[in-house]
Amino acid sequence: MKKSIYIISAMLFLTACGSKETQQPEKSITPTVSNGGQTITFPDAKTFTFFKTEKIASGNINADVAAPAQIVATVVENRIILFNDPELSANYTDLMNRKANIAQKKAIIAQKQAIVGQKQAIIRQKQVEIERFQDLFSHGASTGKEVADARVDKMAAESDKNAAIAEKAAAETDLITEQSLILEQQSKLKMAGFDPDALLRASRGKAWIIADIPESQAGKIKEGGTCKIVFNAFPNEKLTGHIEDMADVIDNTTRMIKLRVSIDNTNNKLKSGMFANISFGVNEGDFISIPKGSLVTVQSKNYVFVKKGNNVFERREVHVGSQVGDKTIVYSGLNNGDEVAVEGVMQLKGLSFGY
Repeated sequence: MKKSIYIISAMLFLTACGSKETQQPEKSITPTVSNGGQTITFPDAKTFTFFKTEKIASGNINADVAAPAQIVATVVENRIILFNDPELSANYTDLMNRKANIAQKKAIIAQKQAIVGQKQAIIRQKQVEIERFQDLFSHGASTGKEVADARVDKMAAESDKNAAIAEKAAAETDLITEQSLILEQQSKLKMAGFDPDALLRASRGKAWIIADIPESQAGKIKEGGTCKIVFNAFPNEKLTGHIEDMADVIDNTTRMIKLRVSIDNTNNKLKSGMFANISFGVNEGDFISIPKGSLVTVQSKNYVFVKKGNNVFERREVHVGSQVGDKTIVYSGLNNGDEVAVEGVMQLKGLSFGY
């Protein structure tokens, strides 16, 4: 605190030396610090020429967020996609193959179910014939061979039905296996930021870009919005991309989340693996903001110095949010119309905390 007092005192002393008025003794130029450092009172209003303040007010805060990005896939023909990662290519190929296998398994299951139905109808018919031939035989109008043949036909139909049921059960087991393997491949693609169903529906002339954005920005970016893209290969061109979705998982180490952006590539100009920078506007909301230079941090707490009257500063604890440009969002601790110190802040910090 003594150092800060000496600095301010020296400044005021030099100002006083420039005056020709010497008849009156100089007043004390030492500021008074009270209330545990929360209040700093200066001897007169002249002292405030050393400090600059700014009146604050709430307002709608918008910011541009930028992130590095890369083309990760391009569609060259329907369902033919070139990935920049060979592992993703293998996952996608396996996914398509297993989708085809599932369609085949479902067709087999439907076929076997139809056979089961047919055999059940034959079994019912043969049972009717057996009963009819038995009745005829009991009245001497039929031979025992006809009864036996009907019973053999019924047994054959039951055997065919049981075989169809077994084949259907095997196909259902295979279907469950294929579906579980598909889930595995879909999970890998989702981890990379892709929508597996969107890949399968994609048409020629589309490219996807993946960018990693901070977790704190995830709630401010809306699906269906647009962004500006500048590729390293074409630095003088600004293209427009469409925000499709965000990944379902946040990286535990970096706390980043993958953002998927699509862009038109009908001219096949963009290639998988190309690097780019994307930027998009986000709305932070209606908040009070202060110049970042007016904020001081002591022991993990944030403070500003608010002007009270002509010669008093009050230390005020504030709760802050993200930094937008040269401004810092303040959630609580300040009111519209407050005047905060923007110059001489370090000197006020020294006086207030005794540094």
